[in-house]
Amino acid sequence: MRIIAGLYRGKKLFSPLSDKIRPTSDKAREAVFDILTAKLEKSWSQICLADVFAGTGAFGLEAMSRGAESVTLVDIDTATAAKNAALFAGEKNKIALLKADATRLPPAKQGFDIIFFDAPYHQDLSDKALNAALKQNWLKKGGICVVETAADEELVIPDNMELIDGRRYGIAKFWFLKFAG
Repeated sequence: MRIIAGLYRGKKLFSPLSDKIRPTSDKAREAVFDILTAKLEKSWSQICLADVFAGTGAFGLEAMSRGAESVTLVDIDTATAAKNAALFAGEKNKIALLKADATRLPPAKQGFDIIFFDAPYHQDLSDKALNAALKQNWLKKGGICVVETAADEELVIPDNMELIDGRRYGIAKFWFLKFAG
């Protein structure tokens, strides 16, 4: 696993400590970032991003490498994400770790422009986490959620969100949703 683009392009990341963590492949992560970059209405330097079910933190750290204003890595077990975040000592003021159950998120201290959800497959956690984030005001109006599910899983899209894109990469499906507010 490595950072694909930006200031830290090529930087290697620690692999998961647990076999229960299934990181998004580098190829899929690169494709998702290409799609996001095309859909953004402002530069990466103005983006606050949350990586929920962060695991290794690779998605959030990729955003940080591309210049994100801030990145919050959320997981019930933040050990691997913390090890990877420590590799970016010069960016420590931009990276926050939050140990939390993604289906019971606390109220947001700030709204995010982008939230990436990568729940374990086939456990019905994506819908719950997405709804928890919306209920706790985690997403800014006009913000984008990217939800990764198994290719054969469905996602119930909340009424106040619009599906703006959907892609399949191998065993994964990515849902790009825009929040109407």
